[in-house]
Amino acid sequence: MLNPQFLVLFGSQTGTAQDVSERLGREARRRRLGCRVQALDSYPVVNLINEPLVIFVCATTGQGDPPDNMKNFWRFIFRKNLPTTALCQMEFAVLGLGDSSYTKFNFVAKKLHRRLLQLGGSALLPVCLGDDQHELGLPSKFTLLFLQEAPSTGSEGQRVAHPGSQEPPSESKPFLAPMISNQRVTGPSHFQDVRLIEFDISGSGISFAAGDVVLIQPSNSAAHVQQFCQVLGLDPDQLFTLQPREPDVSCPTRLPQPCSMRHLVSHYLDIASVPRRSFFELLACLSLHELEREKLLEFSSAQGQEELFEYCNRPRRTILEVLCDFPHTAAAIPPDYLLDLIPAIRPRAFSIASSMLAHPSRLQILVAVVQFQTRLKEPRRGLCSSWLASLDPGQGPVRVPLWVRPGSLAFPETPDTPVIMVGPGTGVAPFRAAIQERVAQGQTRNFLFFGCRWRDQDFYWEAEWQELETRDCLTLVPAFSREQEQKVYVQHRLRELGSLVWELLDRQATPSPCQRTSRRP
Repeated sequence: MLNPQFLVLFGSQTGTAQDVSERLGREARRRRLGCRVQALDSYPVVNLINEPLVIFVCATTGQGDPPDNMKNFWRFIFRKNLPTTALCQMEFAVLGLGDSSYTKFNFVAKKLHRRLLQLGGSALLPVCLGDDQHELGLPSKFTLLFLQEAPSTGSEGQRVAHPGSQEPPSESKPFLAPMISNQRVTGPSHFQDVRLIEFDISGSGISFAAGDVVLIQPSNSAAHVQQFCQVLGLDPDQLFTLQPREPDVSCPTRLPQPCSMRHLVSHYLDIASVPRRSFFELLACLSLHELEREKLLEFSSAQGQEELFEYCNRPRRTILEVLCDFPHTAAAIPPDYLLDLIPAIRPRAFSIASSMLAHPSRLQILVAVVQFQTRLKEPRRGLCSSWLASLDPGQGPVRVPLWVRPGSLAFPETPDTPVIMVGPGTGVAPFRAAIQERVAQGQTRNFLFFGCRWRDQDFYWEAEWQELETRDCLTLVPAFSREQEQKVYVQHRLRELGSLVWELLDRQATPSPCQRTSRRP
């Protein structure tokens, strides 16, 4: 007799919906049910007409928007030409993950539920709406087959987009961009380390416009990788191949075959992230130590959520630190469960701070290195920003996996349209790209309100702004919040000078030197 089969499809922006979906998959396998778990955009949506039972787990982002990994599915499912009987054979359930403090609480889940009904689907139960404001996880997904010796052919490395490739770089095939420079742009006495980083994207096929973002795939530090392997008793140089337990499950494209344990921990497992409740649930199942298992079960219970918050979420304790706190359990974790237990490192998005019109074959970003203190002795550090800051192209070649996607900022295409930009701190990065692009196109009606603490410490691109002002290509209104007794912020400058900006707009009737220069043949 065949086991019942069903499909779990998720749309996740920060990983929560994916985490819940993976928990559903583990629970199904524990109950001997056939279950596939996939991101909505990785699933061939035309096959949905053949699925008898589907569970949709969806987050809502921004102002009622679908997550990035379900936007293609979202556009398809709302096509007006789809017949009303398209999904008449499918039974489904929709679980929404949202936050009731937002106006469009679980908007995506509600809208998807209605659309599936319109297409003939049969709902197993009303739409389920999870609320992050409310007080209120078995077989492994993969098997690690260890190799006794290194293979005679092939070499370890991630799938990358090579120069001259027909396809643009993507998450599955990023471009290994050479880092040209990594310069600190805040003063030595300033509390915040901010870096201007430049990459060479020659031959990558990457193109971008003002407002677009670059996604960077970071790695764990060598010290953390070594500590993780020690705590779990793993040989960093041990090679293995990854084998899915289920026929419809594919291996992560970011992992080479064969792969070393060092590569897995360095480039894939997010050991520096704060663990979710499901981490403690699975860890308790794997624990053989009575006292540690008891505590893990407490953390994973509904009654233990307040204590878990105080132990883990409030101080931002990482997965690696938790494993160090439960050494007997950590040492007994079967390697097969590593990919079930620890989420994958997610790419980080940065606003592109340069224009290809001003810097051909180059891509620049402005990165604030995240570091802060909690009650834990060790400072909390942002994984990607700290990793980027540690890279020094002056000590040898450095390559960073990256790709580009369209951003949410859009700038007018008509040359006579003025643009007022408000960019305090590192938030000015996309506006620098826009100003460079607009000036190169002869568009001079650019107004920038910029705010920082000190003129001599964190006034990013001061000389560049001043040079553009002398060419009448930019009107700059700065605000330095710590240079006087009474703090002055950008919003104060907006109130003071907003009317003056409109007067300047009315007066700009003749072409500036910048415009005349840009129109020369």
